[in-house]
Amino acid sequence: MATSPLASLISLALLFLPSLASGCYTRLFAFGDSLTDTGNFYHSIGDQPDPVARLPYGQTYFGRPTGRFSDGRVIVDFVAKAFGLPLTLPYLVGRTADDFKYGANFAVGGATALNNDYFRKRDVEPNWTEHSLDEQIRWFKQLLNMLATQSERDELMRNSLFLVGEIGGNDYNHLFIRSKTLDEVRAIVPDVADAIGAAVKELIQLGAKTLVIPGNFPIGCVPLYLRVYQSEKEEDYHPKTGCINWLNEFAEYHNRMIINKINSLKESYPNVTIIYADYYGASMNIFRDPVQFGFEVPLNACCGSDAPYNCTPSILCGSPGSSVCKDPSTYASWDGLHLTEASYKLVAEGILEGPYASPPLIKSCTNLQCGSDALKLPFSDPFSSI
Repeated sequence: MATSPLASLISLALLFLPSLASGCYTRLFAFGDSLTDTGNFYHSIGDQPDPVARLPYGQTYFGRPTGRFSDGRVIVDFVAKAFGLPLTLPYLVGRTADDFKYGANFAVGGATALNNDYFRKRDVEPNWTEHSLDEQIRWFKQLLNMLATQSERDELMRNSLFLVGEIGGNDYNHLFIRSKTLDEVRAIVPDVADAIGAAVKELIQLGAKTLVIPGNFPIGCVPLYLRVYQSEKEEDYHPKTGCINWLNEFAEYHNRMIINKINSLKESYPNVTIIYADYYGASMNIFRDPVQFGFEVPLNACCGSDAPYNCTPSILCGSPGSSVCKDPSTYASWDGLHLTEASYKLVAEGILEGPYASPPLIKSCTNLQCGSDALKLPFSDPFSSI
């Protein structure tokens, strides 16, 4: 947890936030991995060196590293903005209930949907974070005890928005980089979907009324995968996008399993709003027609090496030998695995305004006054001096 001076500074910043529009969500709680993490991994490693803890991470929006695996903001930041909420505070930064007055972010870079014992039982020794999805749910329950008495919980849960994911991608990443076959990785997809479904069910049983469950991105368009799985077979690539077909088909399979899980939960909990966020569909716009959305280099990493796709596992963004593009907003990928702020903003608009969420998120809140123009409003970061 953070030191007292940091917690005090956060609390002071929150005092100067404008009041929320009537009917909007009063809190945002997020779970997931590096695509959603706003600083938990950064704060969990202490003094250990890591590229995400230094520039050029954060250069576009914050001008400094914040623990986000991007050059600026990520999807959860734009979601918070649309509902008039401050940037989601990483759980490991806060200390008191006042620090989490507007919610918390439990996502951790490298986190998996399945816990590490699951992998150990399958002779895969984890070398990534222990803070898997079930651990993040435990963190939430601990925080809930701090935020509300038993009699206050119903109102808190009813008025909060829960973003559960994206998560599951690392479960597959960790196996792919260990040279597991596609069939071996595909075999764990039902278990990943079950783990996500179990987390959503637990939140619903605690009183959650509105939950957003994102699918996976098109991993066949990710520079790191394009580099590792380079092929001389023309049929391995989509003729228009240049993405790897079989990897995108795998991502679509994962997403179908998530949709099936959501549909099952909707049947069990008809009075709960569970929204599927189609990150895949929203981001594929970039690769199908990059120029229309302002992307000049959709398949290369902005920050990386001079290898094909500007990406090689031996030279990571921010490490010696790496370089940064002049304009990240014209690139889809930031570091070969994570997206640029420009890409995240486009995906966020797709789920907030539609058509990549049903209903669009901005229509999920009764009497919402923010509206779709929220993304275009001036936005100040109350934590910019931290």
